[in-house]
Amino acid sequence: MKETDNSRRSFIKHAALAAAGFMIVPRHVLGGPGFVAPSDKLMIAGIGVGGKGQSDIASFHKSGKAEIAFLCDVDDRRAAGSVKSFPKAKYYRDYREMLDKEHKHIDAVSVSSPDHNHAIQALAAMQLGKHVYVQKPLTHDVWEARVLTEAAKKYKVVTQMGNQGASNDGPREIKEWYEAGLIGDVHTVYCWTDRPVWPSGIPWPKQTAEVPKELDWDLWLGTAPNKDYIEKLVPFNWRGWWDYGTGALGDMGCHLLEVPFSTLGLKYLQDVQASVGTVYADEFKRAYYPESCPPSSHVTMTFPKTPKTQGQVTLHWMDGGIQPARPDELEPNEVFGDGGNGILLIGTKGKILADTYGDNARLLPTSRKANVAQKYARVEGKANGHYGQWVEAAIAGYGKKEVSAPFEISGPLTEALLMANLAIRGADLRIDGKYPGRNLKLLWDNNQMKVTNFDIVNQFVKRQYRSGWEVNYTI
Repeated sequence: MKETDNSRRSFIKHAALAAAGFMIVPRHVLGGPGFVAPSDKLMIAGIGVGGKGQSDIASFHKSGKAEIAFLCDVDDRRAAGSVKSFPKAKYYRDYREMLDKEHKHIDAVSVSSPDHNHAIQALAAMQLGKHVYVQKPLTHDVWEARVLTEAAKKYKVVTQMGNQGASNDGPREIKEWYEAGLIGDVHTVYCWTDRPVWPSGIPWPKQTAEVPKELDWDLWLGTAPNKDYIEKLVPFNWRGWWDYGTGALGDMGCHLLEVPFSTLGLKYLQDVQASVGTVYADEFKRAYYPESCPPSSHVTMTFPKTPKTQGQVTLHWMDGGIQPARPDELEPNEVFGDGGNGILLIGTKGKILADTYGDNARLLPTSRKANVAQKYARVEGKANGHYGQWVEAAIAGYGKKEVSAPFEISGPLTEALLMANLAIRGADLRIDGKYPGRNLKLLWDNNQMKVTNFDIVNQFVKRQYRSGWEVNYTI
């Protein structure tokens, strides 16, 4: 009996150990190579899942480490593609309802709605402790950009703005060239674009239209003033109206200014001035369409000295097809930028020319070749890897992994662009038949977040929100 009992106890002991050993086998081994356990995936909710939002969430999913768990869009037509691609994801129209009901099942939120709703949606997610990916520009107003920058630190969430070019090799390569002294000290920068590619400098249509049954117009308006629905505003042309969009600067500025910001360590500007294209309604009759962004502009921004520059930096922004003069070092038939967009850094010893996203960077003249060792790690997948980079950082947790465009960087970048928009709006502002903001240099108090010498434009630093849609945050 004693020997039998010992054998039985020995069998039970070894069986239990074997069972325990089996239970702690890593799940990726059980699932085969490349298997990611559901518990290890980032559960993402998408707000605005048509157009760019559709490609954003598809890119998160392609990382293999994200599950698209919830979809939210105010327009069923725009959401149809994502709904088809992710049939298991629960669909909502109102992001507030989605976050209220599902926040316990959400790890991170992707925001790709029109500019005017970025801040309120991203902040709501951050206040619930959710990591956020927000399309560029980060916000509609200067004040909102400062809010999201500070909120990222307060709520300790992983953030990324959707300027995927920040993950390209180009910005890192240019940074290496500059720090190796190939072009000396940069004092002047030009960035230009062929945008806008939507109607601008036009009057708000008098004729209203019936709201499509698939669109919740009230939810689409969100923070913006109450207005009747008009044709061709949704889904694209809202970019040319100040109530919703941020013009050519908002559309392309983050992509083009990334290079000078990351290379030169630029942050908050000190002054800005602008000239804008004029629209005429009749012979010698200047039109006045304050609701619409102008068709073209040239903005000059001054940034204070940084640890990477020897003095101030003057940055010129041009849109609407306006371009700077071709550098003397560029051959007559060589393309300036990529044809429609470009970046030019001018230093005391040379120049660097690049395309959108910092692609195709080259020293001028182009016969000059750089021979500089790699200093900065590259992002796997480059611009396409921008998405997976954020997913992995969010899974790791706040402060554990680097991302290319955290709000710490993209917040001040967005502020600079929106400050430039203050100058554009100021130059286009008519009062008693005159344009008092034209030919002025706006002086910026960064601590008070206000223009000190032309107070009327401060109304655009933080706009008046529609009742019930306020962005509530104290800086």
